Amino acid sequence: MKILITGGLGFIGSHTADALLAQRYFVRILDNLSEPVHRDGKPLYVPKGAEIIIGDVRSKADWERALEGIDVVYHMAAYQDYLTDLSKFFHVNTVGTTLLYEVAVERSLPLKKVIVASSQAVYGEGKYRTESGEIVYPNSRSRKQLEEGRWDIEWNGSRLIPQWTDEAVVNPQNQYAISKYTQELVALNLGCRYEIPTVCLRYSIVQGPRQSFYNAYSGACRIFSLSYLFRRQPIIYEDGHQIRDFVNIEDVVCANLLVLEKEEANYRCFNVGGGRAYTVLEFAEIVARVFGCPFEPKLTGEFRFGDTRHIMSDITSLKVLGWSPQHAAEYSVLAYKEWLTSQDVSEEILEYAYSHMRELNVVGQSRRREAMP
Repeated sequence: MKILITGGLGFIGSHTADALLAQRYFVRILDNLSEPVHRDGKPLYVPKGAEIIIGDVRSKADWERALEGIDVVYHMAAYQDYLTDLSKFFHVNTVGTTLLYEVAVERSLPLKKVIVASSQAVYGEGKYRTESGEIVYPNSRSRKQLEEGRWDIEWNGSRLIPQWTDEAVVNPQNQYAISKYTQELVALNLGCRYEIPTVCLRYSIVQGPRQSFYNAYSGACRIFSLSYLFRRQPIIYEDGHQIRDFVNIEDVVCANLLVLEKEEANYRCFNVGGGRAYTVLEFAEIVARVFGCPFEPKLTGEFRFGDTRHIMSDITSLKVLGWSPQHAAEYSVLAYKEWLTSQDVSEEILEYAYSHMRELNVVGQSRRREAMP
């Protein structure tokens, strides 16, 4: 079987390529080595044995080259960050996906399956329960609310209790999330229309080796690990009580390979999450422990406009197919530390994403400064 992985030189794509190559599949990679993820060009971990095409998913000609002779596509290429070039999210994520199906249909390609990397972000703030028991799906907090330091979701004066969010209701709120949901709509509906079996996987926060140093979207493990590596206190946004679920890259790869073999996965979306919720403060403490540093995060009252307050994915559907996460957050951090300390990294990396977000007015300052609990 011949497999194409778009974005195959990135974090999830390269690990998936390694696993498929280990099972003796032919693997072709299409990647454009774009910044900020590939700021230093082709990475050292290029999967050995894969055929590499340098190209862009926005180019129909590149899709035509890459799809020649292919049986299965893992569509991992995506544009993600806190950047404000809003249209690029749709050019890469939505139009790029549409071109995949356009070429497949025009050329009558006998694709056996397309597996699309989607995101937990499509849920926005996700699922909550009111004190009276009503299930609600609130919209994002306003900038005014965040500037006033009112961190929790406000709903008609009722306290909201975060719930595990299943696949049933989506509520994308920012440019990345909207583009990923429209990508899902394209993939599932065109896949069904033209009988190209398609699966969408909504990853939670994926953690492990090879996460980009420069991509601000890559999350807490990167920024906390870099901070503690250079013996600096990490900045914690809001009050640190935001709830997240983190999933290890090895577990994600297992999910990717599972849905390749499962016909019952076709034309469906699945959450791929860690199965356990952590506050950001709890996760920062895990990273501090792994790096042997005192736990002294800085609660400055800053926030990232567009962040969700709480989100955690219900993974019941994928468990029914036979998958479950095997690795806790500590395992991911240990693996990331081992990889990070083997790289040539400088302290300026720590400042890059933060200063860039401030320049774009993504990071804001509330009038409230948190105290450590």
